[in-house]
Amino acid sequence: MPNGIQMTWGSYIKRQNDSFGALGSVLLISFLLIYLIMVALYDSFVYPFVVLFSIPVAAIGAFFALNLSLSNLSLFALLGLIMLMGLVVKNAILIVDFTNQLKAEGIHFKEALIIAGKGRMRPILMTTLSMVVGMLPIAMATGTAAEWKNGLAWVIIGGLLSSLILTVFLGAYGLLFS
Repeated sequence: MPNGIQMTWGSYIKRQNDSFGALGSVLLISFLLIYLIMVALYDSFVYPFVVLFSIPVAAIGAFFALNLSLSNLSLFALLGLIMLMGLVVKNAILIVDFTNQLKAEGIHFKEALIIAGKGRMRPILMTTLSMVVGMLPIAMATGTAAEWKNGLAWVIIGGLLSSLILTVFLGAYGLLFS
């Protein structure tokens, strides 16, 4: 380039940076709102943290699936992360809520966790697998501009599967042998 001419990032990159910043803020706000709703639900500041620990496990699976599918972290993928937070928290709430009910009946917490894990495994497995199978057509799409939406589907598929495997199966396995 000749002297005196400067190049700056323009329209597309500027809009993308603005959108990523806004969705990052939305991600943090949704995390905070999920925590506050669960504080009201459980009347405790501690139980929501148990549920919220399933979110990082899901995020690891989401980014792993994006990496394996060679998809980019796009706006749709960030929207998928926000959607994934609600889906994963729902599974953890099912187990924690049932465990609290069993503890209120006088069952020891380790036994209550095992019973809750076994009792809630079927609904969690059914909803997770139906969501994964429902997202496969979006993830495998090859039509016009399909690569934009592929990231959303891969984020949800990877996050749900890693959350299912690591949270439910390994958690129950750890409880059985502890």
